[in-house]
Amino acid sequence: MRPTLAALCIALPASAFAQDLPATALAGLEATVRACFAVAAPGETAPACLGAGARPCTETPEGMTTIGTMQCLQAETAVWDDLLNTEYKALRAQMLAQGDGLNEKLLAAQRAWIAFRDAECAFDYARWGDGSIRQIVGANCLMEMTAARAIELRDKKDGS
Repeated sequence: MRPTLAALCIALPASAFAQDLPATALAGLEATVRACFAVAAPGETAPACLGAGARPCTETPEGMTTIGTMQCLQAETAVWDDLLNTEYKALRAQMLAQGDGLNEKLLAAQRAWIAFRDAECAFDYARWGDGSIRQIVGANCLMEMTAARAIELRDKKDGS
């Protein structure tokens, strides 16, 4: 579930990029993202807290560069991706238990969503030409779309 977007130069998981940042820059990031996920109302795919995990990281000296900001965004994306994978697995298990073939439809939908996310973020990245901001725009796109999908999957489960 963690395909990468080559155009965004994200050839490694976000956690590998975050290794270059000091632990102080990443302190509290995971807890902040998980809290954001927990308070996102059903159907709210762009909660106000989105990006709050990366924000303190980008305010450190290491995070104030293009590469540092991108790494901070990728670190937050990694947490959203973990939440997405957890919600996908739970929903898939629910669909398998129902035995009505919805698990195959979910798999097809998820694969199509990944292709859409990658194409959409590649478009956002390309719009900025050779500007260094394209890396931040692309990383932010991946974070926002991954967060939205994690919340969408959570909300599709029975009992949600």
